[in-house]
Amino acid sequence: MKTLRVIVDYDLCEANAHCMRAVPEVFKLDNDDKLHLLQEKPPESLWASVEKAVRLCPKGALSLERIS
Repeated sequence: MKTLRVIVDYDLCEANAHCMRAVPEVFKLDNDDKLHLLQEKPPESLWASVEKAVRLCPKGALSLERIS
């Protein structure tokens, strides 16, 4: 079974919230504008939204790893 793993480069992240708007089940900004990854390995039903979030990140701080 394949799994998708979300990777966040916190050094690049500027907490623009594009990812959170795309898939709030996986990404959350706290009151201090820090990004939190809620699900490192989201369910397959969210993969399309997570892939969209990666594309929307203006700083390229998000990436995906496919693991089997």
